[in-house]
Amino acid sequence: MNLSNNINSAQKTFLEWRKVPFAERQKLLLKLADALEKDKAKFANLITTEMHKPISQSIAEIEKSAGMIRYYANAENVLKPEKIKTEFEVSEVHYDALGIILGVMPWNFPFWQVLRFAVPAILAGNVVLLKHASICFESGDAIEKVFEDAGFPKYIFQNLRIGHEEIKDILENPFVRGVSLTGSEKAGANVAALAGKNIKKSVLELGGSDAFIVLEDSDFEKAAKDGPLAKLSNTGQICNAAKRFIIHEKIEKDFLPLFIEEYNSFQPADPFKKETKLSKMARPDLADELESQYKKALKNGAEVILALERISESEFRPGIILVKEGNPILQEELFGPLAMLMVGKDDEEILKLANDIPFGLGNSVWTKDKKRAQFFIDNLESGTVSINKSTSSDARLPFGGAKSSGYGVELSLLAIKEFTQIKTVVGNI
Repeated sequence: MNLSNNINSAQKTFLEWRKVPFAERQKLLLKLADALEKDKAKFANLITTEMHKPISQSIAEIEKSAGMIRYYANAENVLKPEKIKTEFEVSEVHYDALGIILGVMPWNFPFWQVLRFAVPAILAGNVVLLKHASICFESGDAIEKVFEDAGFPKYIFQNLRIGHEEIKDILENPFVRGVSLTGSEKAGANVAALAGKNIKKSVLELGGSDAFIVLEDSDFEKAAKDGPLAKLSNTGQICNAAKRFIIHEKIEKDFLPLFIEEYNSFQPADPFKKETKLSKMARPDLADELESQYKKALKNGAEVILALERISESEFRPGIILVKEGNPILQEELFGPLAMLMVGKDDEEILKLANDIPFGLGNSVWTKDKKRAQFFIDNLESGTVSINKSTSSDARLPFGGAKSSGYGVELSLLAIKEFTQIKTVVGNI
């Protein structure tokens, strides 16, 4: 692959695309959503084939992606010049597209992660190069084709079948003006360093170890029902999955049996059957890593509530461990079907347990008391706080992390401005 040719073609397309009116870009987005949804069964089958997600969840991913695209297709034009009152005849803030934006995307949501980055960037007048996860190259090709089928100019979205070593060459090209990465903390740090060295804008959505906090005054029966899905959807391979269940000590004995009963309903099965809720992990090496973390946690004092049982090279019967403050496993992300349970005696201790990690993606708090909810809203160190619901992303709301979970915003109207140059225009004409 000649990257220079790909980049030069993208730059030529950008110079024309940036002149296309916002409303005309939106019309193409509507066609994109229709094209995606029309072939959702085919795309869902591709997702499940590549990374083993249960087929019902793959279909839901395509449907969610189409819904997100329609949100942007009908969104307010937030890029119109903003007039500012000053003593000058003209005082305006303009938002100009940057150019070529590189997306470095993961395998766990092969369509959703790519499209939620690419769609607002393209709507802002940019063009996109995609470096997808190696096990999802076919998904990347399919996304490129659906952009073409929807009538977008050729080269507005290119899927590059490249390895991580080529990222450096791309970011050093002067036509490439930014990068968005969703992935691990290590990958984010490496790409952000490259972007910084080359003075390029970067957005990072990295790992998480989100807390699912259940207080004694909550509807803990509903929390116990919702919690396992919040953890085990996509076989636990979600950045903002509930990974630490922090329970008030007064309801531990009542909550845990309900939670375990629902948790046990998730057992590995054929991902192509519509009733399957849990599948195998995306790769054997990821299963190796999770098993190693499980052993590390137990070695450092964690107690088994439900054993994590490996039944094939990539499959587990999901596990739960009781973890106490100070266990080094709390400083890591568990990406797979293994949940951690912690117990706190009051709101202050529970808050400390929730915040005492490097990550800060999205936490969930269950309580019927508005004052207590506000305490956690004000003090949790995360990009999202969900109240009496599981954490999830929504096209209408900004999504991003705090601390080592990254920086920058995806989704919402704010994402349209992420890869724009803010230009001040001021003076007298």
